[in-house]
Amino acid sequence: MVGPTASDVRPTMTVKIFSAGVAACAADVITFPLDTAKVRLQIQGECQTSKAIRYKGVLGTITTLAKTEGPMKLYSGLPAGLQRQISFASLRIGLYDTVQEFFSTGKETTASLGSKIAAGLTTGGVAVFIGQPTEVVKVRLQAQSHLHGLKPRYTGTYHAYRIIATTEGLTGLWKGTTPNLTRNVIINCTELVTYDLMKAALVKNKLLAGQYTSVPNCAMTMLTKEGPLAFFKGFVPSFLRLGSWNVIMFVCFEQLKRELMKSGPTVDCAT
Repeated sequence: MVGPTASDVRPTMTVKIFSAGVAACAADVITFPLDTAKVRLQIQGECQTSKAIRYKGVLGTITTLAKTEGPMKLYSGLPAGLQRQISFASLRIGLYDTVQEFFSTGKETTASLGSKIAAGLTTGGVAVFIGQPTEVVKVRLQAQSHLHGLKPRYTGTYHAYRIIATTEGLTGLWKGTTPNLTRNVIINCTELVTYDLMKAALVKNKLLAGQYTSVPNCAMTMLTKEGPLAFFKGFVPSFLRLGSWNVIMFVCFEQLKRELMKSGPTVDCAT
């Protein structure tokens, strides 16, 4: 009897974690300039010098950065960004199915919506806590500028880790965990549950092939000084990046899982 094909064999947890990490890194490389533009727009107004550059819009921010600080500045913090995806995305996406099964009763043929939501919240929370140091370093490298005679505080990724740990303590690497945790568990839950439900519906209706299954003081200061719109700084590049990032990541994720299961040994069902 012929063994099952790659589309019949469920990807292992290791395959899912590896595929999620590689796919997320690929998506990050492509969309990273949008993330840098988002960070620069979010911190705009922090520098009070008269020579401070004003960024206008997504493309305006990207072109201004490229002209004033060089095109490579758009990728400042990329190594930390890739480290973040390896420690963050690989876990939140790769462990989603396994955690979803854990929350299921075991009697359900398909996981309930509650199990999916619980899995999204759990994997998102764990991944944020583990990957927070990489997020802190990535954002600081993206935010720093060498213009107007300013000497960069960090010369590289590992230098940033060392300086933050020695000057601010190890807890400095987990600064901003609470708002980041709140944001990312919501995003992770919404993103993965929606994707899971849509994919299942598409497969069920034969529109998709089966092989593709698989902080309060700070807030008040911003509100009084800059108004409510301050909370939406960098919304457009963030929206554009998340949209394109998810398309690239999920397409690569599903294809990688399929190819890895193809290359792996098949199970002999002969009796």
